[in-house]
Amino acid sequence: MPNSTQAPNAWRILLLLFLANLFNFYDRTIPAIIIEPLRMEWHLSDLQLGVVGTAFTLVYAMAGIPLGRMADNGSRRKMMGWGLTAWSALTAVNGLVGSFWTFLLVRMGIGIGEASYAPAANSLIGDLFPANKRGRAMGIFMLGLPLGLVMAFFTTGYIVQAFGSWRAPFFIAAVPGLLLAILMFRIREPKRGAAEAVQVSQAPIDRPIRRLLHIPTFCWLTLAGLAFNFATYACNSFMVPLLQRYFQLPLHHAAATTGLIVGITGLVGLTLGGWLTDKVHQRRANGRLLLAMGCMFVATFATGYALMAGRIDISLFVGVFAFGWLLTYSFYTCAYTAILDVVQPRMRATAMAIYFAGLYLLGGGLGPVVAGLLSDHFANAAMLAANATQMSEVFKAEGLHDALLLIPVALLLTMGFLGMAARTYSKDAQRMRESIVLDVPAVGAVPA
Repeated sequence: MPNSTQAPNAWRILLLLFLANLFNFYDRTIPAIIIEPLRMEWHLSDLQLGVVGTAFTLVYAMAGIPLGRMADNGSRRKMMGWGLTAWSALTAVNGLVGSFWTFLLVRMGIGIGEASYAPAANSLIGDLFPANKRGRAMGIFMLGLPLGLVMAFFTTGYIVQAFGSWRAPFFIAAVPGLLLAILMFRIREPKRGAAEAVQVSQAPIDRPIRRLLHIPTFCWLTLAGLAFNFATYACNSFMVPLLQRYFQLPLHHAAATTGLIVGITGLVGLTLGGWLTDKVHQRRANGRLLLAMGCMFVATFATGYALMAGRIDISLFVGVFAFGWLLTYSFYTCAYTAILDVVQPRMRATAMAIYFAGLYLLGGGLGPVVAGLLSDHFANAAMLAANATQMSEVFKAEGLHDALLLIPVALLLTMGFLGMAARTYSKDAQRMRESIVLDVPAVGAVPA
């Protein structure tokens, strides 16, 4: 297939998409940092704290599919603009609530707003950049994830300390998103399939969800994303309280350290990963997925060692765990671009919506709540083993530490599913290219 074309305004639009993605992850990370103040003020269990993250991700996943279909059939810039407006405004409302249940409901509303963004943005990137540049473009777009985490983890603790309230970060976080929404409405988006080397019909495809579920690579990558998101959401939701309880760090130090572990690593992983992904793709068709497999293998052992070593020196824990976490960022530049390679342009927003639904319903949705449930269970077990009659912070620390051993287990599963996707990728990518030329649904298309 000859080289396809790049939109003349591709990099300008990508910059705006990156900035919006940054504040997307900044806003959604704040609750993970203020967990301990929330727990103390409203007397919450770890299970309840996990429910906050789970409720957000479940709503995010369920809202994403219809919003993804709307993005495939309508204006992507309007979808992203209104979504950005909604989630930014509700973020400010989060700072006004007076009870746990109200806080939970507002987080669910934010989930609906944010669900409008990722499918439309990923679809837009597929039309802005040709296949041989999508790894770098996706790497830049996904830099919003670690940068959002870094900004959140490095600033939220200090904002809480400066204002003496966990509510202040929500008000501050809402402002940039509302300003970016104005710019989002001014995007000139390309036609669907504009970056492909052949003319692509603009007509919607019948029964796109059934067609997508008949593409083996897409299904394997969805399962890989499910396991990967389980690990990432468990880690992002509970790393700050782990450092506070288990390693005795104060809130602002624990937040900044978490920013190093899950944020700074992403800046390196995505910057180098996007470039490396395109290089290995040029050498071998399924090279992206093989690269991601190798990275997950090392990440499994690095994170597993850091957790199983117990109360080691904090610098050693951070160094080993952060090294493993850096390698996990290969998932975004490898798996996301692979999906764009095997799915027709007219179904990409829907594909990403279904993909994210799997990630968040059974991955991100279960990660925080299962980790929280196991944390309470192991804390009770530690209390009983010590013949104590009252729960203490020591037992809560042990319980949370043991629960987070789920992280390396989930990363190992991710590696296995990526291996299966690597086996089917070449055939599915070839069928997608042929289907564009013939203007017929890709394999395994469902006959009309």
